[in-house]
Amino acid sequence: MSDQKPSNWNVPNALTTLRIVMVPFFGFALLHDGGDSTGWRWVAYGLFAVAMITDKIDGDLARKHNLITNFGKIADPIADKAITGMAFIGLSIIYPVLWWVTVPVLVREWAVTFARLSIAKQVVMPANQSGKIKTMAQALALGGLVGPFHYLTGFWDVPGEILWWAAIVLMGVAVVLTMTSGYEFARDVVRHRRTANAPAQA
Repeated sequence: MSDQKPSNWNVPNALTTLRIVMVPFFGFALLHDGGDSTGWRWVAYGLFAVAMITDKIDGDLARKHNLITNFGKIADPIADKAITGMAFIGLSIIYPVLWWVTVPVLVREWAVTFARLSIAKQVVMPANQSGKIKTMAQALALGGLVGPFHYLTGFWDVPGEILWWAAIVLMGVAVVLTMTSGYEFARDVVRHRRTANAPAQA
């Protein structure tokens, strides 16, 4: 069996890089005309959906075909936090009341990301179940707020309002899960360090 490391030039890493490149275009589309352009909001929604789908695809491909690289370990969480961070910030610019959600969520997300990268050489901390549910809740909530569903008229007026308010409720759920999963991550890191230090102390 070959111990050769996979090349950084692979499809999962290309998809990760694509997500990073998409961030400024997504931000431009979301904030065009102050976020009041229905057409550009749909463009932003499409870009965000593509980013979330490719996030799932590149992870599955990397694990299935053993294409996990150091570049991917670093770039993948950065790409995820960049696109969702742009969504949080952009939506808060459009709807200032959301800043009370954006600030604590982004502080938590980037703190966990930096902590995860700082200990990556010692141990890979896998995402726990609450973290995975948090990520899904964030993606669905952000997507529902990025899309101009509450601007729909005619037959789609009521369904659009329902989707809009469902996204707001889901955002509340995502905030709670973000904080609780952050606490669980910190707890797991402390446990790991205690376990690692136990042999040396003995």
